[in-house]
Amino acid sequence: MWLFLLFLAVPLIEIALFIQVGGAIGLWPTLGIVILTAVIGTWLIRQQGALAMTQVRNSFRELRDPAEPLAHGAMILFSGALLLTPGFFTDAVGFALLMPPVRAAAYRWLSKRIVVQSMTYGTAPQRDPRGPGDVIEGDFKEVSPGRGNADHPSGWTRH
Repeated sequence: MWLFLLFLAVPLIEIALFIQVGGAIGLWPTLGIVILTAVIGTWLIRQQGALAMTQVRNSFRELRDPAEPLAHGAMILFSGALLLTPGFFTDAVGFALLMPPVRAAAYRWLSKRIVVQSMTYGTAPQRDPRGPGDVIEGDFKEVSPGRGNADHPSGWTRH
């Protein structure tokens, strides 16, 4: 139910803000601000996204928990979607999510509500204790090449 309310409230807030800002400064400056925030947001997302990817790689290389850098990357991606969506409210939320302290607070809030059941790092593949993993046991029957048995077709070909 809260998601429905969110999808209803956000466009209404955006429409109200467009009417207020457009009435105060006019149509073209309002559209210019919307386009400018999209351009600036795209540039900031590239910068923050590259930093987040570096942090994810470092956490994997150092065998640390990658949850926080991955969450920061997801929030940066979400902020990009908000900044590319025309509107003042979505731009404000998008720019807020680009600030590392805001993302850290959001991560702390989310991490209290999400429970990780298990996590493993690069475990070696499990081998059969009875022998090497690439041995396949089986029975065979030797068949001379070129001499098929017409009485008993193999089942793989049609006659």
